[in-house]
Amino acid sequence: RQRHLNDDLAVLRVLATRPGRIHTRENLQDALYGWGDETDSNTLEVFISRLRRKLGRTHIETVRGLGYRLHSEPAAA
Repeated sequence: RQRHLNDDLAVLRVLATRPGRIHTRENLQDALYGWGDETDSNTLEVFISRLRRKLGRTHIETVRGLGYRLHSEPAAA
């Protein structure tokens, strides 16, 4: 359980360094693991899903084909 919390916080930390900026999947994976190559893993999606449950669904936006963006204010649904 502690490991999951650390991973979730690591993703949030990267997103929060520049709110409003789109962070690519590769950028987030590189920050977490030191690699950003395209993989079949859905681990990042799991971390994002858990963060959305904790923060509210509108704080983290999926920008299709590009990555994820953190909003300091909830985005309009």
